[in-house]
Amino acid sequence: MAGTIKPMFVVLIAVVSIMSVVPEGEAAIGCGTVVSYLNSCFPYVTGTGALGGCCKGIKDLYAAAQTTADRQSVCDCLKDLAASTTGVDLGKAAGLPSQCGLNIPYKIIPSTDCSKVQ
Repeated sequence: MAGTIKPMFVVLIAVVSIMSVVPEGEAAIGCGTVVSYLNSCFPYVTGTGALGGCCKGIKDLYAAAQTTADRQSVCDCLKDLAASTTGVDLGKAAGLPSQCGLNIPYKIIPSTDCSKVQ
């Protein structure tokens, strides 16, 4: 399961960064929720499958992360998973937002400072 979680969190770093325009509040999104939204992205970012339903998961997670705290929580989860999972193509993961029609005003990388995510 840990191998599945990391790729999804890398993808979510991009998505959380996009959500930086929503008002602040308490984080309501935990790592389990993040994994649930991004589970369909795992085959793609590990090179074992197609994009499939991944974009729906990314867009739904983007919509669910309403507050700064939510977005920072998602970012932290993605970073933790990225650090503990092998086999993820970070280039594919970073490119998911644009492939799914979402625009992010900065480059998404594993070293993103989640405390700066708005």
